[in-house]
Amino acid sequence: MARATFSIRRGGRETAELVDYQTDVTEGMVVLDAVHQIQAESAPDLACRWNCKAGKCGSCSAEINGMPRLMCMTRLDTIDLTQKVTIEPMRAFPPVKDLITDVSWNYEVKKRIKKFKPRKPDAEDGTWRIQQEDVDRVQEFRKCIECYLCQDVCHVLRDHAKHQEFIGPRFLVYSAALEMHPLDTEDRTGDLKDLFGIGYCNITKCCTKVCPEHITITDNAIIPLKERVVDEHYDPIGKLVKLFRKEKG
Repeated sequence: MARATFSIRRGGRETAELVDYQTDVTEGMVVLDAVHQIQAESAPDLACRWNCKAGKCGSCSAEINGMPRLMCMTRLDTIDLTQKVTIEPMRAFPPVKDLITDVSWNYEVKKRIKKFKPRKPDAEDGTWRIQQEDVDRVQEFRKCIECYLCQDVCHVLRDHAKHQEFIGPRFLVYSAALEMHPLDTEDRTGDLKDLFGIGYCNITKCCTKVCPEHITITDNAIIPLKERVVDEHYDPIGKLVKLFRKEKG
């Protein structure tokens, strides 16, 4: 058993400060365990979100020593406990109290994305025929638990607060899951270019690094979407082909 110091953000929307707490830590503990222990011992009014404690609900997102991580999946034996462990809420969203942030902006963003629009069935019985490799391509994106760590680490949202112009990595993944679906017929490239700010992403891959589900966000979702936007709206040869087809039609 050892004793460690945790510096936790306390306060509401307007004012806040880092408050130090000491507690005993034992083998196998995660950061969320330490927070619960501090609540039990010395700070019963400390506010934090959590639910499954298994890395599947995305509720306990926070910044641990400045890095966006899930508290329930961050083992204390991976942290230098000889130094203060700083725990703060996600910086990309407005603080509510202590470790809780208001992430409702994300729900509004999701409503703006065009929904799934399937093509007509391939058979008279109402079934479709699709290749397994096409199914596998989008399956990875369905692992997202909406912890919003990728949103938090993204410099466009975190440092530049472009929330009105950029939907963030999470919803570029969501858009990719729809755009690459073998049955979907909707075109979202115009919205990605004009409304959702895909051009702001400079593919630093920081979102991929923090994803607890290990989704290859940048390479498998964002870059292919950028390519689709370029092909549809900036490729001069493609524009000529479309113009020719239009005139011929």
